[in-house]
Amino acid sequence: MNKVYSDKQRQLLKLWQQHKLRRINLLEGSVRSGKTWISLVLWAFWVATMPQDGNYLMVAKTLTSLRRNCLDLLQTLVGKNNFSYSLSKKEGCLFGRLIYLEGVNDARAESKIRGMTLQGAYCDELTLFTEDFFSMLLSRLSCPGAKLIATTNPDSPQHWLKVKYIDRCAELDMLCMQFLIDDNPYLDPTYIANLKKEYSGVYYDRFILGLWKTADGLIYRQFADNPEHWMVDTVDKKQIDFISIGIDFGGNRSLTTFVSTAVMRNYSALTVLRDYHIAGRKGEIDADRLSREFVGFVRKLQTDYPDVYIRYCFADCAEQYLITTLRKALQQAGIPLPVGDSDKNPIVSRIICTNTLLNTDRLHLLRGCDLLRAGLEGAVWDSKAAEKGEDKRLDDFTSDIDILDAFEYSFERFMRKLVKT
Repeated sequence: MNKVYSDKQRQLLKLWQQHKLRRINLLEGSVRSGKTWISLVLWAFWVATMPQDGNYLMVAKTLTSLRRNCLDLLQTLVGKNNFSYSLSKKEGCLFGRLIYLEGVNDARAESKIRGMTLQGAYCDELTLFTEDFFSMLLSRLSCPGAKLIATTNPDSPQHWLKVKYIDRCAELDMLCMQFLIDDNPYLDPTYIANLKKEYSGVYYDRFILGLWKTADGLIYRQFADNPEHWMVDTVDKKQIDFISIGIDFGGNRSLTTFVSTAVMRNYSALTVLRDYHIAGRKGEIDADRLSREFVGFVRKLQTDYPDVYIRYCFADCAEQYLITTLRKALQQAGIPLPVGDSDKNPIVSRIICTNTLLNTDRLHLLRGCDLLRAGLEGAVWDSKAAEKGEDKRLDDFTSDIDILDAFEYSFERFMRKLVKT
């Protein structure tokens, strides 16, 4: 046992062995601290001792993240003979117990569990859930001895989970245990050192130090303090794997923007090659002008990088008419460039990816990309949203959010390849 578990993990398992788990059991703290691994071990041990005819639930933000973070790992831990699952049926079987599987990624999530009577529930990344869903889930845990086991990384100190549960832990039938990256003795020290370099600001505080911190001030302070560090005069064209373009369409007060990004070989880095605004206000830019200027933008890239494959273009998926217009314009111009929908990943995920690339010196801007430079320098957190416990980029036209959106659309489909951690 000593060779398998860390001290903190053994401490948790002893609580289970001594029947000292509580109704709500929350494992929170930094990334790569071993909390998810031990939570699944604990879940498996506990479920194996509970009634076979009870109802059990495993839930995450999405079914995909549940599979990626938990289900496959649980299967590895206990073996396929002891745990099998089907995402299409949204069911699993753990030591002969029926396990319901759910995602909570929409407003109807609460209704998915209404009427259930649960013996136990497992929650992955609890801060991503809505308060209404969690309240409903607790009300469903009505069997004698019912328990909830959950994991999460820290978030804002105003988050509902912190204010209404963690801060009231002593009043509730609740166990809170913090896990830190330095509690995990099985990680390579070089890996830990590199991981600590990848985060900065509020995300270093949360994901490395395990602190509940407010997102405030500059988002990319390291860039704003020394933007010249990330500016380059040339790019090695032989190291470019492909070019990807992001487009954000303008609205009442915002501008239509294009950003072309070079993805370097093996997704090792990004270099922003060119950024562009279509000048003019809403009503002055029609579909013909949009098409004309975008084709010109692509033509310039083809001239500057004749031997580099312009592989992708991703545009704001809310504007399907304009996307169709651009596809036709490119086809008529003889340019074989597909225009797809942006992934619309959560903005916070895109911010974390950008921050990690900056911190590891894997994002550079070709000199002349002054629009994106200004956008990165001026991006700030929304202080009013922070008061509500939300991480939100300020979007009140005091900074150029459009250029940041276009930039993020150019790479968001590759985030997991760019930042594997």
